[in-house]
Amino acid sequence: MSPRRATRKPPRLQLQIEVVALMRRGEAWVARLNPNQVGKERPVVMIQADALTEAGLATLLVVSLTSQRRRGAEALRVPIPARDRLLRECWAMAEQPRALDRNRIGEGPLTRLSAAEMAALEQALRAALGLAGG
Repeated sequence: MSPRRATRKPPRLQLQIEVVALMRRGEAWVARLNPNQVGKERPVVMIQADALTEAGLATLLVVSLTSQRRRGAEALRVPIPARDRLLRECWAMAEQPRALDRNRIGEGPLTRLSAAEMAALEQALRAALGLAGG
């Protein structure tokens, strides 16, 4: 009989899973949005339910933040003032929700959205997706 080798996750992958497991809905984190652009990162806000994050799904639902104000998109953008580790005023882009692989999440949390900011983001998401109450 051949000896069984213990299978372990590489330390980096294990650390990444632990970091993502700590993420909570409403927190802003840094993410690599385009896997082909090394070093190009931007802040994102977690929008998926904490139960899904804790379940270990391969992807995370996020909304990107931008520092660029866009005329005509005000109803779909939620302002997030600079605070904590979020160094610039940003706008959450509810018109661009996306799923990201867990391994594309970087440092954080940068900040946590207030209850009022999350309510405004939820309203903007409903409007962008054409859901009731939007």
